Amino acid sequence: MLKLNIQDETSRLKAVVLGTAKSSGDQPKLEDAYDPKSKLHIKNGTYPRNEDMVKEMEAVAEIFKKYDIDVYRPEMIEDYNQIFSRDIGFVIEDKFVKANILPDRDQEIEAINYVLEKIDQDKIIELPEHCHIEGGDVMPHGDYIFVGTYRGKDYSDYITARTNPVAVKALQDEFPNKKVKSFNLRKDNEDPKNNALHLDCCFQPIGKDKAIIHRNGFLEEEEYQWLVDYFSAENVFEITKDEMYDMTSNVFSIAPDVVISDAHFTRLNDWLRSHDITVEEVNYREIAKQEGLLRCSTLPLIRN
Repeated sequence: MLKLNIQDETSRLKAVVLGTAKSSGDQPKLEDAYDPKSKLHIKNGTYPRNEDMVKEMEAVAEIFKKYDIDVYRPEMIEDYNQIFSRDIGFVIEDKFVKANILPDRDQEIEAINYVLEKIDQDKIIELPEHCHIEGGDVMPHGDYIFVGTYRGKDYSDYITARTNPVAVKALQDEFPNKKVKSFNLRKDNEDPKNNALHLDCCFQPIGKDKAIIHRNGFLEEEEYQWLVDYFSAENVFEITKDEMYDMTSNVFSIAPDVVISDAHFTRLNDWLRSHDITVEEVNYREIAKQEGLLRCSTLPLIRN
């Protein structure tokens, strides 16, 4: 049996689900793309190839092996995008919450059924169908659960709005001892530089007391400021609009002092090293073309 344990984003990782790109299918039609960045690369003829994304993901698998982490991979579904395992579920404390994701992606969870069977079935939570939620919007942080959402009345107009306020309320009901703090995120179906697809596209805790953040990802200035005050300004690494577009906040922590980051993020990586954080660099430029990066492709199960 797997005894789940996730209290935060940075404690020492022991077990994780890493997505797969082995059979992601053909390039989607423009009208079928789920996010503005994928649309841009479809238009430009630069949409990523499976073989390139496989190579990028295997480099992450090798780092996990180096740190003696148990790695689970989804069972392959032919011609189906299974890269972003973070979206399909998430762990808080010792419970696995199945996400209610876009209907076109609902087969993805089936590919990790062999993992879910190792978990106490009483510890698996399924939220009501009207509670839209994806793991990229959910961040356990000690006494808090940080959640990205979109509160606009035009929620249904945005394919980039993935977690609704009803789901935020359901999460609070499921974890009454936690303080669920939601953040209203900026959404745009067409402009990838003006769209925070998930909370981890504009914010992420790092180390023991630090965070990466992009102000314009938040619609409410006071919510952005709350985070800056919570971590304190000297512990916050502010990223630019271009850096958010590059997915600079979407790195992945193996431990408080070890982070997997894209080699392209030179400014961030230098800052991390200046704070005595080891940076394991990989190239994730092709996967980034689908508006996801390292945190998006990983689903932590156990942290010590």
